[in-house]
Order: sequence, then C-alpha cells, then structure tokens
Amino acid sequence: MAAYLCPPTVIHGKHAVTTSQIVAEVSDRHRHAAWAPRIDGIAASTGIETRGWMLPLETAVAPGNGSGLRAVGIEPAQQALARDGFTEHDVERVISALESIPAPQTIQERTAPAWEAVQSYGEHAARGALQSAGLDATDIDCVITSNSTTPALPGLDIALANKLQLRSDVMLLPATQWACIAGTRSLALAANLVAADPDRVVLIVIAEALSTTYQPADDTLESLIVRLLFADTAVAAVVTGRPRPDSVLRLDAAWHHTLPGTQDLHRLETRADGTHFVMDRRGPRAVQETVTAMWDWLRVRYQDEPGSWHPDVLLAHPGGTRVLEYMEQTMPDAWPSGLLDYSRDSYTSGNRGGAAVFDILRRAYDAGRLKPGDRAVLYAAAPGLTATALEGEWL
Repeated sequence: MAAYLCPPTVIHGKHAVTTSQIVAEVSDRHRHAAWAPRIDGIAASTGIETRGWMLPLETAVAPGNGSGLRAVGIEPAQQALARDGFTEHDVERVISALESIPAPQTIQERTAPAWEAVQSYGEHAARGALQSAGLDATDIDCVITSNSTTPALPGLDIALANKLQLRSDVMLLPATQWACIAGTRSLALAANLVAADPDRVVLIVIAEALSTTYQPADDTLESLIVRLLFADTAVAAVVTGRPRPDSVLRLDAAWHHTLPGTQDLHRLETRADGTHFVMDRRGPRAVQETVTAMWDWLRVRYQDEPGSWHPDVLLAHPGGTRVLEYMEQTMPDAWPSGLLDYSRDSYTSGNRGGAAVFDILRRAYDAGRLKPGDRAVLYAAAPGLTATALEGEWL
C-alpha cells in the first residue's frame, strides 16, 4: 500500500466567533439553566478562544421568517379560541400577540445558506489542492467527498464535478456520514484506489459547516459544550499512486476499528429546527478504547524493532482534550514528547470534525520541522464508534 499525499489546502471559516460572544448569547438566553453559574469555567476549560465559521453567529441565532402561528395556522387558532369562549375582540388580540412571536428557524432556513457555503468553500479548497499538486481538473480520475452537516442530494461530489468542470468519466465517491473520521478514512480509501491503479489521481474534499449544530433553544450542558467546540473548515488534497515532486507523505498502512454497541454515544439528530449533535459522557472513554487498540496495531506492526521505532509526529483528530491526555498517558515511555503538538495547536481554534486531520497535517507541513524519513501516524475516531489510522513516512 504505497500512496503519496500532496500538501493539503485548508480554508477556515471567515467569520471569527469568539468564546465570549457565545457565552454572552447563551447566558442571556438560558440564564436560569443549572449550569449557568459555571458557564465561564466551562468555556475556559475548552481552551478555545476563537473559532472560524462559514456564516456569522447572528445567522445561527436569528429567528425564523415565520411567526409563532406557523405550525397551526391563523384560522385553526381562531376557531380553537372561539370554541373556548374567547370574544371576537379577545381572539384578535391573542392572534396578534402570537403573530408577533418569532418562530425558530426551520431546517430549510438553517441549512440552505450553510449548504451554499459548504459548496463554495469546498470548491476553493479543491482548487487550492490542485494548484499545490501542480495539476489541472482534467487530471483528476476520482473525487472523494465528505460533508456530514449539510445533507443534500445531489451532493458535494456532483457540485464539485460541475464547478471544477471535471471529466465526465471521473469516479465520484461521496461519503456524507464519515463525520470526524473523514480525513483518515478518505486517505485509506484513496490509497486502496491508487494501489489498484498507480496512475490514478484522487482528489479528496471535505467541507463541514459544524456551526449548523449550534441550536439556540437547547439548554442541556452537552448542547452548551457543542456550541463552544465546533469550527467550520474545508480541506482538500491530492493522492497519487506514484510520487510527485510535491508529495509530502507516503502512506504505507491503514487500520480500522469499530466498537460494537457504541452507536448512541455521539450522533446527529434531525429535529424540526435543524441538526443537533448529541453527546454522551461515556464517549471519551469509548474513544480511548480505540486509541488503545491503535497502539496494539502499531506494536504488532513494529514487533521486530520495538525499541528503535516510534512515530516522529502523531496527527490525531483530538475530539477533546481528554483524548489527547489519554494518548500521552498511554504512549510508551521511550517515545519522544511533543508528538501531539500540532493536534493541540489545531484544537485551540475549534474541533473541525472530518477536516481536522488535514488541518493538523498542514500545520506540521508549514512548521517545516519534519524531515524526510520521519514516521507519521494519522488517527481519528467518529460517531459509531469507529476509528481509522494510517502510518507512513514523511518525504
């Protein structure tokens, strides 16, 4: 399994949303929530001060275009009030009051502008990746796309095929439900594709508007944490079966792992007002199980040189600080410190979901401290609960 990765392009959300803005908005809306007295400490514990969104915060918290009567309609409401003995004058007053109450945004109102942004950001990232690899759109044989937060049919793959004017015979492989694992799993799939045909050129594009999970009405502690964590990002990269002058990483092996009975720990739920990301407090512990399983995979892979081998960089989608801490605690003592520095740096500006691993890899590339021959391990876990890791060599 030899696949070669060109430098990824990373496009961050252009709207800077600060933690203090989120805290102010949530505090004003949920001042009586059980966690309200602790909100400043909870926000500080994330370690995130600013994150980039594709759309501004005001878009996420704006009311819908309809009124409080949108669900039932004016005439049924009038009839119901009249049956309850309200006078005609009182009915008019009540109806007028209800019409003045803004309704929450509908799924369409919330998702439509985000979907447009996802397509635009995805195109921008794709063009950057092609330029970085020194390729034209006509050189692409396959496109792998992922976007879990803005469902659409046709999807991002078709949008890019048209926007980039790809060849009509290009293989399109959309994977809308990969979520946080999109970075590593798309690379594993691309590696399999170029192994079957070394002349094949694969373009990976991941565009996530995670800010669409910001649901103003939710008053749970988990919803507060979701609001504080997520950032919007689009990434893209080219994978080839033969080394190119701009190749930065050779992928040598991939590993997959799924924990049975954990499908409810992290999940997206579609409700009347849009998409909600639901977290279970048992989630981090389950993710840690996949980390332990990954160490076992690497231990077996390098059992003939256990004392001399170690990764020189670990590009791990963190999910949260607890997972990073667990990774460090369970690494062999002989491994050098600082393997997760780029992961920590990425996390300080938000959890990027499926785009995270490419963002972390780009940070490692831009730092310029890795040298040819250095070993790299890429890891991510996603709702399911499922994980994919890759191991390779810096070029």
